[in-house]
Amino acid sequence: MTAWHALLWGGLGASSLLVGQALSGPLSGSPRATGLLMGFGAGALISAVGFELAPEASFEDVGLGVGAALGAGALLYYAADRVVDGMGGADRQTLGDPDAAGSPWAMFIGALLDGVPESFVLGSTLAVGGAIDAAFLAAVFVSNVPEGVAGTASLRATGATSRRIFLNWSTLVVVSALFAALGFLLADVTPKQGIYVEAFAGGAVLTVLADSMMPEAYRHGGRAVGLLTVLGYIVAGGLSVAQ
Repeated sequence: MTAWHALLWGGLGASSLLVGQALSGPLSGSPRATGLLMGFGAGALISAVGFELAPEASFEDVGLGVGAALGAGALLYYAADRVVDGMGGADRQTLGDPDAAGSPWAMFIGALLDGVPESFVLGSTLAVGGAIDAAFLAAVFVSNVPEGVAGTASLRATGATSRRIFLNWSTLVVVSALFAALGFLLADVTPKQGIYVEAFAGGAVLTVLADSMMPEAYRHGGRAVGLLTVLGYIVAGGLSVAQ
């Protein structure tokens, strides 16, 4: 496996943003369905973090360094997210609110910020494990669909055309692919460094989930989101074990 493989897998994981744009019309009148899908994706990502990014074995191998890497990833994402929100990107994952209008550029940067940790993970797990992590790839693909739906609605509220939105998502797919390749190169130096890279990205992923993805899913999906989150966790966990 090479960085080129990571590049392709990273692009595939992010390509579901375009699927989200295509589904934004049919799902625009059903934010509940999008919320439920978002809950499923959140459960899959939680499972991927626990099974693949920061499992017990990682703590046994490098000790508290894994905890430090998790915390560093969370803090970096938190700080960057606050900057993006202040620029006008706070509504990038808002569902069912046609009046939510911020800065298109800030929303683009915010969506990129959300996708960078996941892309890093795809590349790093490919380097460490020698094969793509099907569970995490599926989790990333599914979780990007509702973000594409919500982001498309928010961008349209700012006056962005469908062509402009398609260009934004296409650019994000390319950039995500590049970050997956970078994650591969960084994790390929030493096995233990790969563990730190995965834990760092895992901390950022958990912060994304707690900060925006899960609250927005529950807000629109209701109590049933809890069931879909557990289902997503089970499906992703099953894929991890089946590999």
